[in-house]
Amino acid sequence: MLRPGLPRRRLLQAGAAAAASLAVPALRAQGRPQVLRFAWWGGAARHGATLKAVQLFQERNPGVRIKSEYMGFGGYLERLTAQIAGGSEPDLMQINWAWMAMFSKRGNGFTDLQPHASLLNLGQFSEGDLAMGRVMGKLNALPVSYTARVLLWNTHTWGRAGLALPRTWDELFASGQHFRSKLGERYYPLDGELYDMMLLAQAWVHQQHGTPYLDPLASPEGRPPQVAMSLAAAQDWVATYRRLVDGHTCTSLPLRASLGGAEKPTEQQQDWVLGQWAGNYTWDSVINLRAGNLKPPQTLALGEFPTLPGARNSGLFGRPTLMYAVGRNCKQPELAARLASFLLTDPDAALLLGRTRGVPAARGPQQLLTERKLIPPLELQAHQVIQALKAAGRIDLPAPLFEHARLHRFMREVFETVAYNKTNDRDAARRLVEEGSSLLRRIK
Repeated sequence: MLRPGLPRRRLLQAGAAAAASLAVPALRAQGRPQVLRFAWWGGAARHGATLKAVQLFQERNPGVRIKSEYMGFGGYLERLTAQIAGGSEPDLMQINWAWMAMFSKRGNGFTDLQPHASLLNLGQFSEGDLAMGRVMGKLNALPVSYTARVLLWNTHTWGRAGLALPRTWDELFASGQHFRSKLGERYYPLDGELYDMMLLAQAWVHQQHGTPYLDPLASPEGRPPQVAMSLAAAQDWVATYRRLVDGHTCTSLPLRASLGGAEKPTEQQQDWVLGQWAGNYTWDSVINLRAGNLKPPQTLALGEFPTLPGARNSGLFGRPTLMYAVGRNCKQPELAARLASFLLTDPDAALLLGRTRGVPAARGPQQLLTERKLIPPLELQAHQVIQALKAAGRIDLPAPLFEHARLHRFMREVFETVAYNKTNDRDAARRLVEEGSSLLRRIK
C-alpha cells in the first residue's frame, strides 16, 4: 500500500533508485563494465534525447556501459534483418510492431520478457497494451506508445472555401469539386501519400463491409492469416480510393510525384505551407510536424472521423507506434529488461525523452508529460480521442502482416496501377484478393 502523503513522483523515483542500488554491487563485483547494445532509429531530436537518457541510466548503474547504435530509418530494417539472421542482433532494440510477425512468428524470435516481469514495471501498462506485444503467449515486446490516423484540417482554407469542416463521408467526397470551383485547380481538401489514401479508403470499406483487408483476428495460435475482404469489398476499396482522387478530394499520386517525390512529407510541400492543401490524413504523433511551418492566420484543427450509420467499427487505423524488444541471443536479459523499463517508465527518463517517440504508453510518464503541459494541446486532444475509441473497442488492432514489407510493396504496386489508370477496378480488386492470398501463404 502507498504511504499517505508521499507524492507520486517521489514514489516513482524511490522505486527506480532502489532497483538501481540492488544492481550496483553485482555489477561492481565483476570488476569490468557490463556492455549492452541498444539500437534505434530516428531523427536528431530522438537521438539527442535518447543519448541523454542512456547516460542517466549509466550514471545510476556504475559498471554498466550502453553501446548506442542509432541511425535514420532508411536501412535500419535491412541491417536488423541481417543481424537477426546472423545471431548478432542488439541486446535491446527498437522495432515496429509489425516486425514481430516477420522475426517472431511463433514467439521465439525475441526473448520472452514475462520471466523478467519483476524488473519491467508492467503495472504501468494496460492489459490491452501488453497484449500487443505477445506472440503465442510470450511477451516479445513492450509498447513505447500508441498511434492512430487522424484527420487534420486547415481551418483558414476551409473558411475561404465557405465550407464547414466535413463530418460525414458524403461531405468529404463533395468538398473536392467545391474547392476546385471556389478556390481553383491547385486547391485540395486533403493531402496524403499513396499509403495514406489507401488507409482512408480502407476505413470506408471497414465501416461498410465490417472488415479491413486482412483478417485482424488471425494469429499463429489461431486461424492462419488471410484476406478478409470479398471481391466486392475489395472493389469498393479501389473505387473509394479512385473516388477520392477523381473527385479532387485528395492530391493524386502523379501530382505528388511531379512535385519532387510521391512520398515527400506533407509539411515539406509548398502547397501545404501556403494553405492550398487544406487537410491531411496522418498519424497523431506527427501533428506537431504538420503544424510547425504554417503561418497565421492558418491553424490546424482535429477533424471528426466520418463514420457510416450503423458501422460497428470506426475503421480508424491504429497500432503501437514503436516497441522495445530484447534479442533472442541476449546474454544479459535482466539488464536489458531494466534498461527497457527505465526508458519506458522512469519519470526522469520521461522528461528527457518527451514525445520523441510519441505520447508514452506507460501511465506514469504519460500523466507526467500531461501535468507539465509538455504535450501540445492539439496532439493531446487527438491522443485522448484515440484512447477513448480504443477503450470503447472501436479501433481494431490490424493484422500484423498488413505492414509486412512484402505485402506492403504488393498493395502499393496494385494501387499505383490504379493511380496511373493502368487497370480497372475489378482487375485491381481481383489481384488484391487472389494474389494477396497467395502472397500471404508464402510469407506466413
